[in-house]
Amino acid sequence: MPVAPRPGTTTTLPALELRGAVRIHGSGPREVRALDGVDLTVAPGEFVAVMGSSGSGKSTLLHLAGGLAKPTAGGVLVEGQSLASLSPTALAQLRREKVGYVFQDLNLLPALTAAENVAFPRELAGIRPRDAAKEARDALEIVGVGELWRRRPEELSGGQAQRVAIARALVGPRRLLLADEPTGALDSTTARDIVDLLRQRADDGASVVLVTHEARLAAWADRTIQLRDGRIVGIAAPEEFPWAG
Repeated sequence: MPVAPRPGTTTTLPALELRGAVRIHGSGPREVRALDGVDLTVAPGEFVAVMGSSGSGKSTLLHLAGGLAKPTAGGVLVEGQSLASLSPTALAQLRREKVGYVFQDLNLLPALTAAENVAFPRELAGIRPRDAAKEARDALEIVGVGELWRRRPEELSGGQAQRVAIARALVGPRRLLLADEPTGALDSTTARDIVDLLRQRADDGASVVLVTHEARLAAWADRTIQLRDGRIVGIAAPEEFPWAG
C-alpha cells in the first residue's frame, strides 16, 4: 500500500497509478512482455524505489509512467488523468507541467548553459523567457548548483550535471519525478548526495519513483518494489525487503 499523502501536498489524488499495465514488444515467437500486469499506486509526496535485474521491466515502467510509451493493455494515470485519453499535444503538455524525467544519459543540451537547460521545458510550456529563467535559477539553487548557472554541460562534473538534470525535472509546478538510474556513473559519495536530494524533494511534497540496482540507495525510499520478468514480485519497506542482502 502507498504511504498517505504528506502534509503540505496539494492534492489527495495519487500522483501515479498503473492499473494492470502490460507492455509487449514484438509478436509471435519474438514477443517479449516487458511489463506483465503491473499495478502500482504512488501517493503524493511518496518516494518509491524500483529494483530488479537487467530486463526486469524497470525502465519500461518509467517510460509508461512518464507517457514516453503506451501500454499494450491496462492504464496509466497521473493525478487522476488517464494518459490514454490525451491527444499527443495534451500529453506533451502534461509531461511539461506535471512530470519530470531524469534520464540515464541526462539528455542535457550541450549548446545551452545549465540555466538554459533547466529553463528550456518551461519556455516550451509557454512561460515567458524572463520568468522561465528565474524559475531555472531558483531550481538550480534548490539542488545546490546555483552558482554554476552559466556553465555548459561539458564544464560540469558528473554530480553537478546530475543536479542540473534533476533541477530541469523539478522546475515549475511538476510534482512527479521519475529517475532512471540517475547515479549509475557516479562515485558512492555523490550518488548518496543525489538520492538524499530526491529524498528531500519527496519530503517537500513531490512524488519520486527511482529506478536503481543498489539496495543502499533504495533504502532512502518509503518502500521498494522488486520487478522480475515484468512482474512485481515484492513490495516492502527498505528495512524489510529480503533481496537487499
